[in-house]
Amino acid sequence: MEVGSLPVELWRVILAYLPLPDLGRCCLVCRAWRELILSLDNTRWRQLCLGCPECRHPNWPSRPHLEPLSWREALKQHAMATRTWTQNGPELQSSACLHFFRRRKDRRVWHVGPGCEFETLRGALGVAGPYDRVVLHPGVYEEQAEVELKVPVELVGLGQLGEVSLLVSVKQQCPTARLCNLVFMPAWFSTVVYKTSWGHVQLDNCNFEGAQLQIRGRGTCQARFCSFSQGSSAHLLGVALSLLDSCDFSGSDTASVTVEGPSVTEKNWACKHLAALARTFPSWGLSGSSIPPGGTQAGSTDRPKPPRTNVTVEDVSKDDWQRRTGVEAVCQGTVIEDGWSCGEHSEGEGENQEGERTRNINHSFTLGYKLSCDHHGLSHFLQPQSDGTVPPASSPDPPSVTPELLSLQQELQRDPEAQMLAASIQGCIVRRCLFREGKGGVHVCNYGQARLEGNVFRGLNYAVRCIQNATIVMLRNEVSECRASGVFLRLSAQGLIAENNIHSNGEAGLDIRKGANPIILCNRIHSGLRSGVVVLGNGKGSIRSNQIYNNKEAGVYILFNGNPVVSGNHIFQGQAAGIAVNENGRGMIIENVIRENQWGGVDIRRGGDPVLRNNYICNGYSDGVVVGERGRGLIEGNRIFCNKGCGVWVMSSSLPQLLGNYITHNCMYGLAVFCRKDPENKDAREGNQPGQEVGGAGGGGGERRGDGGGRGGQENLNEEGELFAWESDLDSEDERHSARRSISVALVESNCMSHNGAVGLYVKSSEPLNAVANLVNSNRGTGIAVLQSSQLTRLVTNCVLDNSRGGVTVEKDCRVELRGNGIYENGGHGVSFCGDGQIGENDVVGNRGYGIQVSGNADVKVLRNRVQPTLGCGIAVLGPVKGIVHDNLLFQGHPGNKKTLLHMDPDNESCVLRNNSILRRSNSCSSAPSWILENPSPRPLADPPSGPSSSQYPSRLAISMTTRISATVESGCHNNGSMFCSIL
Repeated sequence: MEVGSLPVELWRVILAYLPLPDLGRCCLVCRAWRELILSLDNTRWRQLCLGCPECRHPNWPSRPHLEPLSWREALKQHAMATRTWTQNGPELQSSACLHFFRRRKDRRVWHVGPGCEFETLRGALGVAGPYDRVVLHPGVYEEQAEVELKVPVELVGLGQLGEVSLLVSVKQQCPTARLCNLVFMPAWFSTVVYKTSWGHVQLDNCNFEGAQLQIRGRGTCQARFCSFSQGSSAHLLGVALSLLDSCDFSGSDTASVTVEGPSVTEKNWACKHLAALARTFPSWGLSGSSIPPGGTQAGSTDRPKPPRTNVTVEDVSKDDWQRRTGVEAVCQGTVIEDGWSCGEHSEGEGENQEGERTRNINHSFTLGYKLSCDHHGLSHFLQPQSDGTVPPASSPDPPSVTPELLSLQQELQRDPEAQMLAASIQGCIVRRCLFREGKGGVHVCNYGQARLEGNVFRGLNYAVRCIQNATIVMLRNEVSECRASGVFLRLSAQGLIAENNIHSNGEAGLDIRKGANPIILCNRIHSGLRSGVVVLGNGKGSIRSNQIYNNKEAGVYILFNGNPVVSGNHIFQGQAAGIAVNENGRGMIIENVIRENQWGGVDIRRGGDPVLRNNYICNGYSDGVVVGERGRGLIEGNRIFCNKGCGVWVMSSSLPQLLGNYITHNCMYGLAVFCRKDPENKDAREGNQPGQEVGGAGGGGGERRGDGGGRGGQENLNEEGELFAWESDLDSEDERHSARRSISVALVESNCMSHNGAVGLYVKSSEPLNAVANLVNSNRGTGIAVLQSSQLTRLVTNCVLDNSRGGVTVEKDCRVELRGNGIYENGGHGVSFCGDGQIGENDVVGNRGYGIQVSGNADVKVLRNRVQPTLGCGIAVLGPVKGIVHDNLLFQGHPGNKKTLLHMDPDNESCVLRNNSILRRSNSCSSAPSWILENPSPRPLADPPSGPSSSQYPSRLAISMTTRISATVESGCHNNGSMFCSIL
């Protein structure tokens, strides 16, 4: 009969009455009939799948509301899985015909129950032959002693699940067995209801209530659509391979699944079949072609993104950025640290700010008289790049593009070890299971191996614990609402954790410590009540291409010698710091996008000593990078922009090295160094609250210890039996720093500090500082301001260019060496100096105020500078200044300038002027050649580097050029630390 002879709707009604074998025969008629049968997926195939007493909904128990991609395929997978237990053996290879007849034709069925052949299970098993079926009728069957399975049998409960209950303890001593549609409860003498040490057992649609399933050694297990409740659990000890698929675990007193011990080398017959069955499962996301049943798991290419998780920042103009970030509201008229405001000028500058007249004079000055200084040693930072784009240092607009996340496929291609782990099929495989409302999920220990794929962990104390050299692979699981941390790894545990959705946990999403070294790729870790990822106690790990967002504390928190690699992640919208490194934490923090966090993008303090390289730290509601008390680290090649606080905030007793960073478009200072002795506010400055011990969440990051909010974390540690003893594992300070370059002085070198809302480089410190070869340009305040420096601050070979106010300002009682700098075209004085020190071999050209103004009680040497002002004095010595001014070369500026190029107060007898040269143009000689800066060329004279990259700054930097900074916050808006980064 032709398919087209009847409407398709009528065919579907007719075919709905056919059983499964007849549907198969219809598929063999022709292609048209096959297509017709396959079109019944949502009707007849669905009925057959849900009507099977040995099977539940294909997405049970975690997502029963979602339909499978194909009901026919789900039924096929179920049929294949239910036949695994019969596939053993040499008999199949030696005599396929005999094997077929013995299994199919000669199998007997024994009935157990009231009025049946046998009333007890033990009696039926005594007479059952190999591969016979024992059907248990509804009722409760209790055995007073252990029951032994000596031949392969199939135990099946009749009726609905729950109508047949067994109070038994079964020991399997045969190659294979199958149990279906049964409820297991513990016998009076043992909680272990089923155990095997060398055979294979298949469990379909069974319930375990307060009971334990135990698989040892060569034994294997395949459990599908089973429930483990009321404290039930599965223990797998040294197994080579077992599969738990679509099971429900609830109400556990300990871990629901425990995998312990290394896999045995000798495997039973079922291992190859289980491995083949495991590989037929859809590999969600690994091939990039399929989607997990939930449809929204991390790693799916079309998953809905959380709010504001776009990985590319949209193009934004300067005006738009100012309007969005509120830079005008923050900076204009706001007093920043002792009157250093964007809305007013320092004394002596106002007389040179004359609006339109000054701008017109500057225009003619530029055309005819200004010395050319465009080819100084740092000019490469301002010149257009080879592709025609404007470099960040000279662009008036903030960067518009940030790196995108890599996919899991891209990460696996780059990492052979991760690729091998992702493909591994070994140990216990737990798939599509639901773990809920219990103490623990999966516990892997003592060299055990487990693979968790597509599971849901919800409402537990912890989801996964991997310890003692165990290996775990976690792919596309959901871990949420755990009362402690979601995933624990410690004691040299390792493995792969990829494309999981880890959220809303009471402690950290992932807790890594005691030598654990996992690979963590492409996860979503968010909405935690504490930190996203915590690495401590010599923990390691590679944390790459994850989305870490909206956590209440630090996105990544590193402390107590934690030393991970944190690379290529997007860490954003956290309620505290993006990354916090405290208590001697280390780590390589590379190429991350850290944005929109409430506190510092990166917070380093209390011995934290990371390498922070090539990151984008932007759009934060506080400072970009905060280096707090005793913070250390190498901060290199980062782009720090559009933060509402400072770009980099350095506080007391810190020893950072800042090399080759772009610090631009921040609302306040570019780089601020602060220090204040304030014992009354010590706790607040240290980041402690009453009732919180040191070691808490410095910088917003960490797991609190002590009373109150940290109590839950303490109990969690005690469960591990650690009792906070991981402090004893720490290396000594001498051992820690033996592998790193010795640092006695902090260093700021080859950075670009541009277009910031206040001062470019702000120093108010009681410790020395070296600032070398930096470009400080186009800031709204002074280029460099030194307001406090009781020890020597060296400003060497910097370029201070086109800042709205002065170039360099040094207040009284400061010790400063200003050498080899180029100070050009700033809106105020080129150099305003009231402290002690030396101003030597600088080029000071085109500034609107005085070239160099020395005033107050300064004790200074002004030596071998080249100075050309616009309208003011070249060098002005005002007040009772001590020192010498000699061998300076002064060039005339605009002819309309009526000020003397070299001025000193007449009553000053303590300052010596000697051997200074003044060059003026003659009005009658209009054809005189232009002046140029040569021998040497315009300063700074630094050799142009290739760019601020990691390869540019090896340990070649001279130790003598490093220094030490102690910085405590001052009064005003920084009473307790950074403006927006008060450490709780």
